[in-house]
Amino acid sequence: MSRAAVAGAHRVVVKVGSSSLTSLEDGLDAGRLRALVDVLAGLRAAGREVVLVSSGAIGTGLAPLGITGRPRDLATAQAAASVGQLRLMAAYAEAFAAHGATVGQVLLTADDLTRRGHYRNARQTVDRLLALGVVPVVNENDTVATEEIRFGDNDRLAALVAHLAVADALVLLSDIDAVYDGDPREGAASRIDTVADPAELASVVLGSASRNGVGTGGMATKVEAAFIAARAGVPVVVTSTAQAAAALAGEPVGTLFPAHGRRPSARQFWLRYASRPRGQVLLDAGAVAAVRERGASLLAAGITGVAGDFLADDPVELVGPDGVVVARGLVSYDARELPALLGRKTGELDPEHRREVVHRDEMVLVRTRAGA
Repeated sequence: MSRAAVAGAHRVVVKVGSSSLTSLEDGLDAGRLRALVDVLAGLRAAGREVVLVSSGAIGTGLAPLGITGRPRDLATAQAAASVGQLRLMAAYAEAFAAHGATVGQVLLTADDLTRRGHYRNARQTVDRLLALGVVPVVNENDTVATEEIRFGDNDRLAALVAHLAVADALVLLSDIDAVYDGDPREGAASRIDTVADPAELASVVLGSASRNGVGTGGMATKVEAAFIAARAGVPVVVTSTAQAAAALAGEPVGTLFPAHGRRPSARQFWLRYASRPRGQVLLDAGAVAAVRERGASLLAAGITGVAGDFLADDPVELVGPDGVVVARGLVSYDARELPALLGRKTGELDPEHRREVVHRDEMVLVRTRAGA
């Protein structure tokens, strides 16, 4: 059923890794890039919409700079990304132009997805590009990223983009054709056709590095990203770039992660997967039960402490007395305001402080060690 859903998906997000497009020795492989574009152009010709999440900027920039190995420092990686991103986009623009298509570059940083306003703006931009018939080409903005740059590790970004773009399917492409129950390079291993639950992979050791040295987004990151998208109602296929056409046609290649559950609202999804908590609010046992079991809002009476320096409307973690994170939500007060309200019933508070600390509509439950 889900493979048919992939084949019939109107809006598809396709992520391609650095290892499928570049090598340390030669940089960008224009032939492989054109082959992928031919497949995606075929989808557009059939009336489907495509969002491409492409790694490869750093790998593309290494050869022109005469760098023969993976950069060890952030500045060099950013310099390579600066050179490579221009060449990569020029190659995509030329390849898609041969099919009469226009591309638009969308560079995102973690901040663009962890801040709610930025997330909303990115969503509107992608949606408008598609409405104009443009192919959005998304990549992390490696030239200004402040965290350690990882080659080709855009899998989680692709899962977030799949929800942001309201996609009907996600295909994660690399140099490995599926998830296996072992390492096929080291002995007998069988392809796993479908994974519906993380427990099915409990005994499987997933690799964390690519084969050609330019990608670090190994199978472990792809599986993590696939579950994020699947839980958000988007079916996912993990396979190799060589099998992209077959996967998009619904053929039994790669590994399928069927969609399950309802597609969450943009705010719920952002809170669970894209927000960056600015602090913690500590709950007593009664408040934990109210939030977790009754779906109640969090009131000041059930709070025992505050950690961090957050502002009103910032995302925070709600933590039980055992140290387990119960939920994540948007707090209604600054961190400096809350201490005076702790443990007090609503009727005891001044009128301006009687609102919920975290309203249930601004909250998502978090899976705990106990499985709640």
